[in-house]
Amino acid sequence: MRLIHSSDWHLGRTLHGVDLLEHQAVYLDHLVELVRQARPDALLVAGDVFDRAVPPVDAVRLLSDTLRRLVEWTQVVITSGNHDSAARLGYGAAVMRPELHVVTNIAQVGAPVEIGGGDGLAGLVYPLPFLVVDEAVEQWSSAEERLARSHQAVLGRAMSLVRSDAARRSKDRRVPVVVMAHAFVTGGEPSESERDISVGGVGDVAAGVFAGVDYLALGHLHRPQRVETGRPGEVARYSGSPLAYSFSEAGQLKSTVVVECGGAEPQVELVPAPVPRKLGEARGTLEELSGPEFDPLRESWTRVLVTDESRPPQLNQVVKRLFPHALVIQHLPPDRPSIGISRVTAAHDPLAVAGEFIEYASAAKPTGPQLDALRDALELVLGQGRQL
Repeated sequence: MRLIHSSDWHLGRTLHGVDLLEHQAVYLDHLVELVRQARPDALLVAGDVFDRAVPPVDAVRLLSDTLRRLVEWTQVVITSGNHDSAARLGYGAAVMRPELHVVTNIAQVGAPVEIGGGDGLAGLVYPLPFLVVDEAVEQWSSAEERLARSHQAVLGRAMSLVRSDAARRSKDRRVPVVVMAHAFVTGGEPSESERDISVGGVGDVAAGVFAGVDYLALGHLHRPQRVETGRPGEVARYSGSPLAYSFSEAGQLKSTVVVECGGAEPQVELVPAPVPRKLGEARGTLEELSGPEFDPLRESWTRVLVTDESRPPQLNQVVKRLFPHALVIQHLPPDRPSIGISRVTAAHDPLAVAGEFIEYASAAKPTGPQLDALRDALELVLGQGRQL
């Protein structure tokens, strides 16, 4: 059984105000071509298809067009993630064409998508939508037993339903069992761009919850990575996001997973994802930043950290000329004064507070003329306030 595993498309996301939909479309074109060439038995998309519950219209259109093209070549199995609206993503799932399976409802947990092969059943894929803990606790608790309010307990109950069904179906012939889950599995390495899914302080799930699965297709963490289960014959992987969604992901090699199940252990191949525009960080004085060593970053989305001792005039304009695609520009002098952050109340002198801000922003105490200008501005505002 050959599968392709992807997740965390986050269609409709922006990066520091830049619309990424055009870049996401490049990845989806690549994915359609990969499916056409690899001819998998199914494509698995493990959650966070959209970036928010009510996605932009253009993002919905992009998904619709992509799915239309994908189902021409294979079955597609999609689950909802914590960013998705389960109700909106799952709208119309009951009347969709048979090659498309959209699983967003807790009532669907434990029901597999049967993957056919040349001689019949080739494997079972159990899609688990992102389970909202309070809803799952209410659904699965009984008078005799109430589930603990944690992802660990909820996914543990979901997996008991999966194991029961898989055991019943595999009495005659053992076939590979694959589970799709959108969760933070203990041992996974996060990035800055994932939304916290903890409930009551308990957000991660032990890998042991998924014991007995041949391949665990994970979504939620944006860094492509394997999670160790400690059990031979089992493979658990995050496919990761197709694009970098934060500067913490700048060095990551984004990819799509092609997995072959049916041997002693699933065999994994990582297919590199296209990079429409790279991310990078440039740090140095303005003079250093204008040098040739930073030329490879001129066309990248960049975070630019300027280390001149005092804030250069027209800093943003100068940096934008050097790095036209700079998304973050910060002045970080080497000896920035350490100013404690405290709550500002009516008892504080407004002039002193404004002066501290200037010192923090420019790494130098305000000059006499600056203080005079601040004092004049404050007196003008206070005078207007008294007239109201």
